[in-house]
Amino acid sequence: MVNNMTENDNQTEDKIFEAATRVFEEKGMDGARMQDIANKAGINKALLHYYFRTKDRLFDAVFQKVAGRMLMKFAPVFEKDLTLEEKIRFFFRQHITFMQENPRLPAFVLNEINRNPARIKKLLKNVDFKKIWMMLIEQHKDELDKYNITEESIPQIMTTIAAISVFPFAAKGILEGIFENLGVNFDAYIEQRKEFAADFVIGALKSRKK
Repeated sequence: MVNNMTENDNQTEDKIFEAATRVFEEKGMDGARMQDIANKAGINKALLHYYFRTKDRLFDAVFQKVAGRMLMKFAPVFEKDLTLEEKIRFFFRQHITFMQENPRLPAFVLNEINRNPARIKKLLKNVDFKKIWMMLIEQHKDELDKYNITEESIPQIMTTIAAISVFPFAAKGILEGIFENLGVNFDAYIEQRKEFAADFVIGALKSRKK
């Protein structure tokens, strides 16, 4: 990627990121071609290679940018002034909304994890998950103790919360077929899920009270 980028460079890069994200989501890493990305971005292939020499570099840059954009939405989760319950409700509202705005993202990420887990692990190495867990423990020691949540159980709870949020989008095709027979609108279901999922998790945590 070039340094000292001008405003025009930034606009071109933004177009490339947007186009690449859509192509990678639609076709996956293996199926995506640089020419497809250039066409969707409205630039020639030579210019695309000027910014990103290879498809691998572009994929890594796109993945990191999408992850960064998602983490920015969740920044308030790490604020100490919110209670644990408020953070859970905030997470579900923000995460499900993010999935609504990027409906192909869950299937794309899951596919890439299965296709090349080493690449995803490498990209995630920059995230200090231990620090995040310790921060949550420090901020909510009394609440975690009240709900009988230990440091060892936090990974279980965090992944359960994430799965409850992601699964409807990863399995959208199946769920839409089931819901159609039940007369349930998928979009309405997703809107309701923002509160239902939070209520469900909070209720489950309260059942763990000492």
